[in-house]
Amino acid sequence: MINLITLARECPGIQVTITLGDLIEANTALIAATKRELEQLITDQNAETYPTRDKVMEMLDVSQSTLWRWAKDGYLVPLNVGGKRRYKMSDVKRILEGVSQKGVTA
Repeated sequence: MINLITLARECPGIQVTITLGDLIEANTALIAATKRELEQLITDQNAETYPTRDKVMEMLDVSQSTLWRWAKDGYLVPLNVGGKRRYKMSDVKRILEGVSQKGVTA
């Protein structure tokens, strides 16, 4: 079977005849594959992760005392995950988006 993408790249002027039914079937398969990929991307982006204090300090470019102060103020509160203090990535993203949208630093 000839790879149509390779054929199109090597012979861009070639004309191909295809039935309407085959065209609809190809488009349906392409749409379904794209939908699956997008659903996986959305699922991956929405999966909660729990970075360490050091990673959060690096991501937000803040000191340990800033994280302590934020926890005290309820701005970014760590959780105990497996006996270790971790942060919800969704909370970190909220702060990152707020910094980039407002143009201020924490």
